[in-house]
Amino acid sequence: MPHNDPSNYSLITYIWVILLSLWGGIVHHIKKVKTGVIARFSLSELVGDLFISGFIGVMTFYLCEYAGVDKLLTAFLVGTSSHMGTRGLMILEEVAAKKFGVSVPKENDTEKR
Repeated sequence: MPHNDPSNYSLITYIWVILLSLWGGIVHHIKKVKTGVIARFSLSELVGDLFISGFIGVMTFYLCEYAGVDKLLTAFLVGTSSHMGTRGLMILEEVAAKKFGVSVPKENDTEKR
């Protein structure tokens, strides 16, 4: 079996990862509307949530593949991290920092510059 890299995955794999990621983004957006984080439906907010969720879902998929995680658990983690939005991105940053010893700048660090 060839080494897994982004170009070796099938189209169907990318389709399920992206659809699951977008579904997580839609659920995240609905939750924000229902809890009053945003006053009403906003197409620009939804598009933003979908882009963030899609990115996080794909990155979670790659991380799971790297770690050899079972496909069902991978699907769960992709959906969950996508729903988490930017919180999921912060968690992925922490995992990368611990695994590879990379320092991750905090939000306050960028404000001080």
